[in-house]
Parts: sequence; C-alpha cells; structure tokens
Amino acid sequence: MASSPNPTRNDFEALLNESLGGAEGGFEGRVVKGTVTAIENDFAMIDVGLKSEGRVALREFSMPGQKADLNVGDEVEVYVDRVENMNGEAVLSRDRARREAAWDKLEGEFAAGNRVEGVIFGRVKGGFTVDLGGAVAFLPGSQVDVRPVRDVGPLMDIAQPFQILKMDRRRGNIVVSRRAILEETRAEQRSGLIQNLAEGQIIEGVVKNITVMVRLLTWAASTVCCTSPTSATSGSTIRPR
Repeated sequence: MASSPNPTRNDFEALLNESLGGAEGGFEGRVVKGTVTAIENDFAMIDVGLKSEGRVALREFSMPGQKADLNVGDEVEVYVDRVENMNGEAVLSRDRARREAAWDKLEGEFAAGNRVEGVIFGRVKGGFTVDLGGAVAFLPGSQVDVRPVRDVGPLMDIAQPFQILKMDRRRGNIVVSRRAILEETRAEQRSGLIQNLAEGQIIEGVVKNITVMVRLLTWAASTVCCTSPTSATSGSTIRPR
C-alpha cells in the first residue's frame, strides 16, 4: 500500500488490519481481554492493546439490581465493535462480550436439557425479561408460576432457575419458563410422597383440607376395626362391640 505524507485514520486502520491478518483476523468483531486503566464519570477506561483505549459504561459491568464491582487493574473481556471512532477511541462493549459468551454456554445447556440460572429484571408486553448471564430472554406471563401471580415484585432481581423452551441465536430470541421448574419439582415431591406411603413411613405435615383428612381417618378406622391378621386367613370378621 502506498504511503501518504498525511495518513488518515482509515489508513491506520487498514495498516492495523493488514498486520493482524486482515479484517477478519483483526480486533473488530472479536471478544478480547483488556485491562481497566481508570474509572471516571461512571465509565471505565479499557486498554486492549490498540492505538487508543476505549470507554465502557460501568453499568455494563453490573448484574441486575447490583452495583458494578470493578477496580483499576482488573482484567476484563470486552467486544471490539470498532478499532477507532470519530473521537479516536476504541469502541468496546462489555454487554456484547457477555452476550456472546452466554449464548455459547446456553446453547450447550439447551441441547442437554439442563436448567439455567437467571434474574427477572424487567417487564415487557406479555411477560418479563430475564438476564441469563448476559443474554436476555423472554419469560411469558403464563410461564411465571403454576397459578396466576398478582405481584411479581418478590421474584425480581434474585437468581433462580429457569428452563429454556426455545432459542434462536440468529434472531437473538430465547424463551424461558419458571413454571416448568415448579411443575417438575412438584412431580418429584409427589412421587416421593407416594413412595413413602407405600413403604409405610410416617409423614409429618399440616392438613390443609378437612375433607381429605376425614376420608383418610375413615379409611384408616375401617381398615383397623374390620380386619385383622387372623381374620385374613380364617375368613372371620371382627365386629366392634
């Protein structure tokens, strides 16, 4: 490439890409590691080895409902959107880096049918938004609980398990369910209770339905009063006095 007495920023970018093996093998469009050199005015200055540093908003380093835990000298991963903008700064994104890493992990969990951890952090039409470690998913209102929930406030900004129903990386869509987790947990508890009853174990609990309690007591009384081990073999019946 011919040299120019007054090289422009585009010339510098072309030379940088050439030295790194072209645009595809360069910095742009990649997740790279950088070092925090300063924190000022709600921004972190990140050095990723380019001509100039880039600034990233501190909010991009925080989880929903939490403050950013970042200090000068920390090593972080950021996504390089552009090597240089009109102000001569590298254009970096922590959100984009977290999103790329999160999608890689979530695709593996989805394929294996595993649960994932997320945080409900916002409301949208028809449901809520969930942060899955950097990737944003949609939680339909019908998938929040097994029953309609009037106040979702206590469920927001806390880490909890979700099941991925479907995801499309090309479109950036992820749909999750909290209800599926609750239904699976209830099924496991019900199965365990039935197993314990079958084995004759004593179960401690609180009776919430008086009708069910009366039926159980009636059945137990009829079993004890009307049948005995000897009558089962002799055919006799023990009648209450």
